[in-house]
Order: sequence, then structure tokens, then C-alpha cells
Amino acid sequence: MNNDAIKKAQDNMKKSITVFQKNLSSIRAGVANAALLDGVKVDYYGAPTPLTQMSSVTIPEPRVLLITPYDQNSLDDIEHALLASNLGLTPANDGKVIRLVIPQLTGERRQEIAKEVNKMAEESKIAIRNVRREAMNSLKKQQKDDEITEDEQRNLEKKVQKVTDDATKQIDQIAEEKRKEITQG
Repeated sequence: MNNDAIKKAQDNMKKSITVFQKNLSSIRAGVANAALLDGVKVDYYGAPTPLTQMSSVTIPEPRVLLITPYDQNSLDDIEHALLASNLGLTPANDGKVIRLVIPQLTGERRQEIAKEVNKMAEESKIAIRNVRREAMNSLKKQQKDDEITEDEQRNLEKKVQKVTDDATKQIDQIAEEKRKEITQG
């Protein structure tokens, strides 16, 4: 039996799950997380440089990120990049390091973030269903081109559906864990 369509579908679904997890890591849950700074680029000598490449980021307290630049001359550039980013956090620059204090989330804000997680989960499920559709179309084409029999096609379609169900369950599980993290703070 030809498993190329299933293997390709599995790989693409795993990629969708990985992207979902990466996107979730950038959501602020009222706890300091260095992944919040992954998307921040600093204009360093005219080149957009990732903040994480030009400084060390530590978490001295549960709700504080401490940014220590490798080059002290870049401190102001880092501060400007943080202010320009959409983090919604105000950096505190003491001349040597920058502190980012993550504020405690209000109940209303927690609900908004939980809705955002739900939206991201649904987008990931749509991507997974699109992968399933492509795999099913590929199997239909293989059957039409007499590469596989109708029985093989049905069996392979069941396997594709099982892979899809497993990936969807995984998305739901990851989203539920993130919602718990957000609502419990």
C-alpha cells in the first residue's frame, strides 16, 4: 500500500502543531517568559538584529525579565526596540540593564487571552483539515490513475482520518493547558 500521502500529511500536521506551540509561547500569561522577546528586533548599527542575539535574558523573579546587553552601547537601542514592539510592556532602564515587569493580569484580560488561544487553536485545526483534504485528494487521484485499488483507497483514507483526529486532539490538549495557565495565573 502506498503510504506517501499519509506520511506527507503526518509531517505537515506536525509542522502545524509546532507552529501553534511557537505562537502560543509568545502569549503573555502574567508570568515572565523569555519567549516573549523572540520577535523583538533591535536596530543595531543599521541592521535589524534579534534581541536574544545581543543580550542575555534572565528571569530573576516570576514576573520580571532582566535584559543584560553584551554591548552597553546598545542599551538605548534595545529600549527603543522594546517600546516599539507590540509587547505592551514599559522597559525600565537603569543604565546597565533593562527590566521588564510583567503586570498581573485582570480577570477580563485573562478571558480575552483565553479567547485568543481558542482562535489560534481553531486556525491550527483548519490548517490540519486542509492537510487532510490534500491527502484525500491525492488518494482519490492515485485510485483514479489505478495506482491503488478502491479498497486500498478506503483503508488509507481511514488512516488519514485517524492521523487528523490525533493531530486535532493534540491541538485541543495544548490549547487547554495554555488556557489553564492563563486563567490560574
